[in-house]
Amino acid sequence: MTSDKHTTHFGYQEVPVTEKASRVADVFHSVASRYDVMNDLMSFGIHRVWKRLTIERAGVRPGHNVLDIAGGTGDLTFRFSRLVGPRGRVVLADINESMLRVGRDKLIDRGVGGNVEYVQANAETLPFPDNSFDCITIAFGLRNVTDQNAALRSMTRVLKPGGRLLVLEFSKPRSALLNRAYDEYSFRLLPRMGECVAGDADSYRYLAESIRMHPDQETLKGMMETAGLERVEYTNLTGGIVALHRGIKL
Repeated sequence: MTSDKHTTHFGYQEVPVTEKASRVADVFHSVASRYDVMNDLMSFGIHRVWKRLTIERAGVRPGHNVLDIAGGTGDLTFRFSRLVGPRGRVVLADINESMLRVGRDKLIDRGVGGNVEYVQANAETLPFPDNSFDCITIAFGLRNVTDQNAALRSMTRVLKPGGRLLVLEFSKPRSALLNRAYDEYSFRLLPRMGECVAGDADSYRYLAESIRMHPDQETLKGMMETAGLERVEYTNLTGGIVALHRGIKL
C-alpha cells in the first residue's frame, strides 16, 4: 500500500515508488539460495502447516488452472501440480528472476513436469487474459508488492467467475503478550539468524519491518472487497502471526 502517490514503504523507510521493486528484488536475489532453509528456521517448520491449510482451502480439482503468484521456490506449486493432474495447469509466477530460477530447478528435481509453467511477472500487471484461472494464491508475497491494491485488482481480473483468491500473509497477533514476544524475536533474533545462515542480516531486518507495515486482517479484508471480491473471510493462524484470507469472484 502506498503512503502517497510519490513514496511508499520499504520496511520502515520511505522510498520513491519507482525504487521499491528494485530494492525488493535485491533482497530476494540475496536470499534466494538459502530461502527454504531460512523459512524452516524462522517458522520452526510451521510454514508447512500454514501452506497445507492454504492448499485445503483452495478447493483445487483435476483440470483446474491455478496461478501461484510470488510462488518463490514452489512449495504450493508442487502440491497444486499433483491436484490439477495432466489436464490442468499451474503457473508459477514471481517477479524475481533468482527466486523463479530456484523454484524451477527445485520442482524439476522433484519430478514436476508438463503441467507447470514458469512466468516472470509483476503482480500489479499480470500478463494473462481476463477470466483465466480457477484459483490464485499468493503466499508471503503481497507485503512486498509496491501497490497492493493494484495487485489485488489484477488478480481479480484474471480470476474466472466463481474463482478463488487466497492470500497467506504475516499479520497482526491477537494477543498483546504474543505481539511483544514476536517483536523481540523478529527484531533481535531474526537478523542474527539471517547473518549466520544466509550471510545477510539486512535483508531479514527488512522482512521483519515489512511484516509490521503490512495491513492488519480487517484492513486487508476490506482491500480485497474493494478489488471486487465477495464473501471475503480470514482465518488467524498461530495466534494471528499469520492470516489466510479467501475471497471469491462472482
